[in-house]
Amino acid sequence: MKEEMAVHPFNDLKVEQGSVGIHWFGQSSFALKSPAGTVILVDPYFPRVRPPEKFIHPEPPVDEADVKTDWVLLTHNHIDHTCIESLLRIRDAWPEARFVGPVESVQAMVGARIPEERTITVQAGEQVRLGRDAVAHAVYAKPPEGHPEKGIAPPDVTHLGYVVDVAGVRVYISGDPIHTFAEREDLIQPVAALKPHIGMLTTHPTEGEFPFFDGSVAMARKIGLLTAVPSHYQCFVKRTYDPAEWDAAFGDGGPERLIIPYNSSVVYTPPAR
Repeated sequence: MKEEMAVHPFNDLKVEQGSVGIHWFGQSSFALKSPAGTVILVDPYFPRVRPPEKFIHPEPPVDEADVKTDWVLLTHNHIDHTCIESLLRIRDAWPEARFVGPVESVQAMVGARIPEERTITVQAGEQVRLGRDAVAHAVYAKPPEGHPEKGIAPPDVTHLGYVVDVAGVRVYISGDPIHTFAEREDLIQPVAALKPHIGMLTTHPTEGEFPFFDGSVAMARKIGLLTAVPSHYQCFVKRTYDPAEWDAAFGDGGPERLIIPYNSSVVYTPPAR
C-alpha cells in the first residue's frame, strides 16, 4: 500500500466533527474526507497525455498514488467520469480501495481487470455504506427515458448523482444532470428528501446537455441547498466557463455559493438551516 508514501496535502487536512473536507481537482473530480479520515474520491479524471488543444492544464492535478483513497464513487460511464487509466492506477496504489458506480462503469472496470470483488454496482434509489462513517445515496442525474416532451432522448448510459452523508454532513454530487432537471419534480424530490447541505452542480452557460446557469440556480433552490458549488469546468479548453458568471446568476438570493479554487481544498461546515 502507498499510504506511507502519499504526500498530498489533503492527506493531512484536519476535519472536525460536523464538517467535511473537500478537494476539487477540476472538472467533476472531488475528494471528500470525513472527521475519521475516510477519503472518498468522486469521478477521478487525471489522464497524463494532455494535448494543449484539448486540456487547459498541461499536467494532471494529482498523481493517484499521492492521495489516500478508501472509496471511489462514479456517476456514469463517460471517460471524464469513469477514467479507466486513473482507476487502474488507484487499483494498484490503494489495494484496499473499493469502487462504486452504475452498471456500465462497473462493467468497464471489470473488463479492465479491476477485481469484481472490489466493485459495487448501484442503482438510483439504493444506498451504499462507505466504511464506518459515510453512506452514498444514489439518485438519477438523467432519467432513463430522457425528457421526450422537451425533445431530449434517453441517455446512452445510466447517469447517477449521489447524496453522500459524511458523518452527518450531506454532500450532493449532481453528476451530469439533464438540461431540464429543475423542471422535473421526479428528479428534484429524491434529492431534496435527503436534505443535502452542499451541492456540486454541473452546469454550463451554452452547452445544452446540462442545465444553463438559470437552471443551476433553480436546481439549487428547489433542492434546498444551503451551499452551491460549481463544477465541470477548468479541464477542457472547449467546455469551461467563468464561475463568477454562474455566481452572478443567483443575484441577491440564496443559497450561499462556494467557488473552490482549482486543485484546492476546503473544510466545509454547514450553516444553520
